[in-house]
Amino acid sequence: MSLSPSPSSPTPRVAAVPAYSERLGLPWWCWLAGLALAGLAAAELWMGAEGVRAWLPFVLLLPAVLAGLWWLGRVRVAVDGGELRVDDAHLPVRYVADAVPLDAEGRREALGVGADPLAFVVQRPWIGGAVQVVLDDPADPTPFWVVSSRRPTELAAALLAARDAA
Repeated sequence: MSLSPSPSSPTPRVAAVPAYSERLGLPWWCWLAGLALAGLAAAELWMGAEGVRAWLPFVLLLPAVLAGLWWLGRVRVAVDGGELRVDDAHLPVRYVADAVPLDAEGRREALGVGADPLAFVVQRPWIGGAVQVVLDDPADPTPFWVVSSRRPTELAAALLAARDAA
């Protein structure tokens, strides 16, 4: 009895690890500044009052600011399953003509005065780098995507590798 699969039997598929994955979270100092400002605002509303006004600003403002900061840093960027996924947007890699890593100056130029208004942009100001993904889809009026990334060269390489593998 042979343990190797026969040529006619399908080989088992193993779930592919994403070629690239990143969360565009906020830096630690944004969390610290946000909580400090929320605490200061709650203390200003409290102003030594008694009763409900003594604890209600703290109970409402601090969790609201935490939820807002989490929401700002929730965006995920991934190259997985033949797609570039940016939050809820999906781009099949077969439509990627080129992926250009941008530093802070390049991102500023791509999103500056001469930027195309039809471009898809997911930009986070606390992240310096980005990737410009040039599209090759005649049915789509979007000329390119600009996506913030802390590791733009790795994201661009993963996109081009996924495109070449597809």
